[in-house]
Amino acid sequence: MFSLLVSLVTCNDESFLRGCLESLHRQSVPLKIRIFDNASVDRTVEIARSFDAEVHSSAQNRGFSFGHNRNLEKGDFDFCLVLNADTVLYPDCAERLLQALHQVKTAGMSGGKLFRMTTEGRAIIRNGYGVLDSTGIFFTPSQRHFDRGAGEEDRGQYERRQLVFGITGAMMMCRRTMLEELVFEGEYFDEDFFTYREDADLAWRAQLRGWKAVYEPSAVGLHFRKVTPEVRRSLPEAINYHSLKNRYLMRLKNMDAAVRRRCFPYMWFRDLGILAYTLCRERSSLPAYCEIWKLRRKFQTKRRLVQESRRTRPADVAQWFSFQPQAQDL
Repeated sequence: MFSLLVSLVTCNDESFLRGCLESLHRQSVPLKIRIFDNASVDRTVEIARSFDAEVHSSAQNRGFSFGHNRNLEKGDFDFCLVLNADTVLYPDCAERLLQALHQVKTAGMSGGKLFRMTTEGRAIIRNGYGVLDSTGIFFTPSQRHFDRGAGEEDRGQYERRQLVFGITGAMMMCRRTMLEELVFEGEYFDEDFFTYREDADLAWRAQLRGWKAVYEPSAVGLHFRKVTPEVRRSLPEAINYHSLKNRYLMRLKNMDAAVRRRCFPYMWFRDLGILAYTLCRERSSLPAYCEIWKLRRKFQTKRRLVQESRRTRPADVAQWFSFQPQAQDL
C-alpha cells in the first residue's frame, strides 16, 4: 500500500485555504496533509488546524522552497502532492495523478489539467468554455518558461496523456524516488530561490537526471493565478526581485552547451532587454544582480553536482526549448 503526502506552504491564504482543504478531504484516495505556514497574520493557521492536518507555524517567512522542504524532510511518503493553497481539486484528481505515475514508469512527476478560478472559487468560463491555467510547463529559447495552454479556452486541444518538460508547482505529484535523487544538502527545492521558478528548476534537474514529466488530462483542478507576465508592474517588489534573480540562478546550475546553442541569440537579447527595463522602470530589482554575484561560487558547486549526475544526452534536453509548447506522445 502506498502512502501519499500533500505538502502545502501558506502565507496569508485564509480566503482560499478552506476550499483547498475541503477538496482534499473529498479525494478518492487516502492521504495525509502537512502544512508549513510562513508567518501568516490572518486566519490561515486557525483554518489549517481546524482540519485533519499537521501544521507548523513559522514566526518568519522562510519562503516556498524552505516550507516544502521541511514538509518533505521526514521522507514518510511514497508520493507527494505539492499543492498551492489557492487550488481546488476534483474528487478523483489525486487518484488520476497517481495512476499516471504507476502507468508511466519513467515519469517522476505528474500534473493535470488546471483551470483558472475566480476569487470565489468558481471556474472562469469564456464563450461557454473553461479557461485553462496549465497543462504543464515549457521553456522558450529566450529562457522564459510558461504554462502550456494558459489563458486558452478548453476546446479539447489537450485531451491526450503526454510527456511535457515539467509540471507547475501549483499542483505537482512527485515520486519520492525522484526527489531523493535530486536532493542537495537536504533541499529538494532550491532554497536560494526562496520563491518563484523553483518548480521549473526542479523540472530541469529531473530532465537532466532522466526523469520524465507526464501530463494527465483526466486529473482536473482549479487554480487562482496571481502572477502572470502581463501584471508584472503591479506585483510586489519582492516577487519581481526573486523572479529576476532565479532566472539566472537556474541557468547557472542547469544549462549546458547544447541548450546554450539552442537559445542563441534569443536568450542574450532577452537579457539585455531585462537589464534595460530594470535600470529604467524597475530599479527595486537591481539588487538581484548583486545577489547572483554573491551566490556564484555556491552555484558553481551545485552546477558541478547536477551535471556530473546527469543521465540524459544534451541534445535530448535541448530539444524541449522551443517558442511553441513541446509535448511527446506516449
